[in-house]
Amino acid sequence: MKKQFFKVLAKINKAILPSYTKKGLDISKASKLQLAIIGWRAFVTQNSLD
Repeated sequence: MKKQFFKVLAKINKAILPSYTKKGLDISKASKLQLAIIGWRAFVTQNSLD
């Protein structure tokens, strides 16, 4: 159940949130909001793969 929830959430994130790797964002110059989005996407991806 938990894994399926995170898989759905990952698809929603992919559709809504921006992908900073495709934009070539430099992590050292990222704002706090951008870092939070990167962290959130990583958290969801990690939980959907477990």
